[in-house]
Amino acid sequence: MSMRNPAFDLPLMFLDVRIFARGVPILDGISLKLEAGPPTVLIGPNGAGKSTLIRLAMGLVAPTAGRITWGGRAESDGRRRAMMFQRPVMLRRSAAGNVAYALAAAGVDRDAREPGVAELLAEVGLSHVADRPARRLSGGEQQRLALARALARDPQVLFLDEPTASLDPAAIKSVEDIIHAIAQTGVKIVMATHDLGQARRLAGEIVFMLRGTVHECSPAERFFAAPATPEAAAFVRGDLVI
Repeated sequence: MSMRNPAFDLPLMFLDVRIFARGVPILDGISLKLEAGPPTVLIGPNGAGKSTLIRLAMGLVAPTAGRITWGGRAESDGRRRAMMFQRPVMLRRSAAGNVAYALAAAGVDRDAREPGVAELLAEVGLSHVADRPARRLSGGEQQRLALARALARDPQVLFLDEPTASLDPAAIKSVEDIIHAIAQTGVKIVMATHDLGQARRLAGEIVFMLRGTVHECSPAERFFAAPATPEAAAFVRGDLVI
């Protein structure tokens, strides 16, 4: 995989962002700066706001208050950002057909789509199932195919929401290997996970969220060696944190 263009949408900044649903705060006063570099991994208990923060960054939900800037700009068309959901929907076509559709949606010229499909399937280790119906692939293969579809946008920033939930260890490793390889090409990875082991393996930076707030943000090595707050320390120990 070659180095992609610099991420002009970075730094991505959340400035006192709040989201309320029926008067209940889902995100409450989020101020956070995400910069180019190694993966940023969002961790925290269920309901902490990790998925909502990712959806907000992708423009899938709007803030109730506060603002977001991309590369210092108040507006961004978002064409160089992509997201992979926890349970991506496979189209009723082959693995290659799924990627071809994603390339077309990304505006890739028709003549470039066939070689683009081959390159992306190879990138995620799925060349051997190119003609197989996507919905008949294993769970791990479907997640890798979803990564290929996301990469069809040639993203500068890639958001991943629990990308290995419910997968077996072998499938988790294959997906993590691809995520690591993508990060090495210069793509900024922002990922939510409930798996502390995965966070240790992949993160360059940890954002610990609790009750809709950013409770702690620090380099991964420092976070796991010496969490700055009692709540973060308890979470790292595996204690129940609510």
